[in-house]
Amino acid sequence: MRLSLRSLALTAPLALTALNAAQAAPVRVEFWHAMTGVQDTVAAYARDFNRSQGSFEVVPVAQGNYRELLPKLQAALKTGGAPALVQLEFTQFPALAAAGQLTDLTRTVDALPDALKSDFYPAVWRAGEMGGRTYGLPWNVSVPVLMFNARILENADLKVPDTWADLERASRVLATGGRRPLVAAADAWTFEANVLSRGGTLSSGQEPRLNSPDAIEALTQLARMSAAGQAQPRSLAEATRAAFDFARGQNVFVLASVANWTDARKLPFFKLGVAPFPCEKPGACTVPLGGATLAIPKGTPAAEQAGAAAFWTYLTQPERLASWVQATAYAPPRRAAVPLLDGWYARNPQLRGAHAQMNRAVPRPTTPDYAGWTALLEDAMQKATTGKLSAKAALDDAQRQAQR
Repeated sequence: MRLSLRSLALTAPLALTALNAAQAAPVRVEFWHAMTGVQDTVAAYARDFNRSQGSFEVVPVAQGNYRELLPKLQAALKTGGAPALVQLEFTQFPALAAAGQLTDLTRTVDALPDALKSDFYPAVWRAGEMGGRTYGLPWNVSVPVLMFNARILENADLKVPDTWADLERASRVLATGGRRPLVAAADAWTFEANVLSRGGTLSSGQEPRLNSPDAIEALTQLARMSAAGQAQPRSLAEATRAAFDFARGQNVFVLASVANWTDARKLPFFKLGVAPFPCEKPGACTVPLGGATLAIPKGTPAAEQAGAAAFWTYLTQPERLASWVQATAYAPPRRAAVPLLDGWYARNPQLRGAHAQMNRAVPRPTTPDYAGWTALLEDAMQKATTGKLSAKAALDDAQRQAQR
């Protein structure tokens, strides 16, 4: 389907003067992304978009993972070599927006049809907002899940844990023969999910609450399980080793992104199970939205802004989102894509339940300092689960550093 200039105007009203039917060559729109594992899929979307119209040429460039992409963007912003469109993990964009390095897209979003905006899950839009302004457009979103070795649970006649209390009880039963059932990864996002599952929070407005009662309770449990041999502490740098131990049955439970399913299902020797993230306080627990937002760096020419917005429109059409979800296991950000996934969900019913968590997803804090607080959290997790400090002492220390 070709994109009309009228539809482009809806997505980028400020760029109308740049859209000229007599334009000699398509406007080049460089797109930096962190989808290295599925870069061929992203390249195919760009290729199809470029063929669908003649005004823009999107050029996708894989820049490693989120943590590798950010410093490259920061360096490019200093030299004037930033791309027209960039994918930023949700905790990365607030600091850039606060520093005036991202384009305010509020007017672009306000010009979208209400029916389109309301079709996206509420948390998805809010995840790209800060201070009442929009700086990011939604695309790839995820929710946290509990992955498990289904064969081990079946052999032990244990049900899949749906609360943290159940998870600890199951781990106690399964901790035999040197097995440490739960992988206690020092990962801020899944720890944030742990705290939210208890009805808690890690921030209040612009202030950190890293040592809130629910955070201390959550980390105390992980430290207790680690000390008892029921959990295996891991840093994020040990992801490969953790995957190997999961595959061979040394670990049984892993807290991860639903998007990790595409790689986890390829691990040999075991039957993979996926369930919604444990909910410790039914009726109050939510899950933090994971993934990234698509932003336009400040200073991007109007014509390139129009191309970036048009490509986003193309990416988020329901049929293309359904294709994206099936290729990556990311959650669908729009409700209109869900019915198109019925056949795929019938073959992968566990993912239907995992993705249904979008109904109780909330955006991550957009405090510009939050990314720095997550590093403090991960350090506190590592210290507590390895016995170097108590959970309270580790989180108290993280809170003091966050308040400096």
